[in-house]
Amino acid sequence: MAPATRATFIKPAIFALLAINAGAYAVTGRFSEGLDAFAWFSLLALFEIETRYPRWTRIPQNALVLDLLRLVAAAGVVIAAFSFIRENEWLDAANSWLWIGVVAVLELQVRAPLFVARHRSSFNAASLLLYSALAVVALAWLARGEWLDGYDALLWITAFALIEMDLLRPTVNRRADEH
Repeated sequence: MAPATRATFIKPAIFALLAINAGAYAVTGRFSEGLDAFAWFSLLALFEIETRYPRWTRIPQNALVLDLLRLVAAAGVVIAAFSFIRENEWLDAANSWLWIGVVAVLELQVRAPLFVARHRSSFNAASLLLYSALAVVALAWLARGEWLDGYDALLWITAFALIEMDLLRPTVNRRADEH
């Protein structure tokens, strides 16, 4: 599937499904699950905005708003991650902390591309390890019959993999998207 087709159909569908999942967790889950789902959804949207519209995000007022939104979402993620530990929800906790690792790698890819380029094999290995561990958590949920959690986890892996593919596109193609 061509990148334009993927961006036109797949990404909006994944975003819509994740929004529905966040709503489901907010309505049927514990407070920590709803907070976690909405905070991660916000971070995903912010990453997409930053990678899709880099020129727009460099405008000082826009950058400030994005930074504040990212800070609030990150605080929600961390509060939820600690809440899962307090609630003895170990799969939820492992999932949250692994995702925090994924976001740390993505942040470095966005903010320090030259450093990442010099250490590409280490970053690829870290990403592979993190995504593999997340897949194990998703499979554990499915094995326990926790279908929504397993499905949601696999959907998130897909969403972030799409963002990673955009980040790893050659710079020449990304520059064309800026115009």
